[in-house]
Amino acid sequence: MSTPILEVRDLGVHYGERHALRDVSFAVGAGELIAVIGPNGAGKSTMFKAICGLVNHEGVVEVNGVHCHDHTDRMDLAYIPQRNDSDLNFPITVGELVLAGRRRFHRWYQRPSATDVAAAELALERVHLPGAGTRALTELSGGQLQRAYVARALAQEASVVLLDEALSGVDQPSTLELLDVFESLAAHGTTLLVATHDLALARRRFGRCLAVNGTLRADGAPATVLTTEALDSTFGSADGTKGFRALAD
Repeated sequence: MSTPILEVRDLGVHYGERHALRDVSFAVGAGELIAVIGPNGAGKSTMFKAICGLVNHEGVVEVNGVHCHDHTDRMDLAYIPQRNDSDLNFPITVGELVLAGRRRFHRWYQRPSATDVAAAELALERVHLPGAGTRALTELSGGQLQRAYVARALAQEASVVLLDEALSGVDQPSTLELLDVFESLAAHGTTLLVATHDLALARRRFGRCLAVNGTLRADGAPATVLTTEALDSTFGSADGTKGFRALAD
C-alpha cells in the first residue's frame, strides 16, 4: 500500500465503564472496497462514528495524512448511517439532499453556486440516478435512496465513504446495482467501507474484510477472514457455527 487514505491506530470507545470498542488499528488505501462484518452489537457502527468524530474516542485517526483527533468536521469522510423509515419521509428533494454535501465549500448563508449544482448533477450520474434531482425522497426505493446518499458523499468530495448496513432491507436487483456502483467508485479512487451481515456477498464482491467484535478480530482478503476459525472468533461458536463452516468450505 502507498500512503494510506485512512489510518486508524488503537481506536477505542467506552461508555462509562463499558468498552464498546478497543485497540482497533488498520490502514486503507485509495480505491479499496471493504466489507466490515460482525454480529449485532459488535461495535461496527460505533467504529464508523468514532472514525468520523461523531463520538468521543481514544486513539488516532488520520485522513490523507492529517491527524484529525481534535476535528469534529472530518469532511474528507462521509458516514451514511443505517436507513430507517423516517428517511423516506424527509420533505426534501434528491437534489437538495445531494447539494447538502457541498456545504463544506462555502459559508452557511451562501446559496449553492453553479459549480455546486454541476457537482451534484455529476454525483447523481455517477450513482446511476441522472436527472433525479427534482424527485422527492418519498418517491425513491430503498436502493435508490442509498445511492442518493452516496451521491451526497461524492458531492462532498469525501475520500472515504462509510456505509452502515447499506444492503440491509434492499431487494436483490437493488443490491446488485448498489454493488456495481460501489465497484465503479472504487475503480475511480473512492474508498468504501460497508458494514454488512451478508457473508456470501462479502466473499464474492469485496476485496477485503474487517471482522469486528469489540475489537478487530481479523483483517485481510475474504479467503483469509471468512474461514471457520476467524468467523468463530468474530461470531462465537453458538448454533450458527455450521452456517459459517459451510460458507468457509
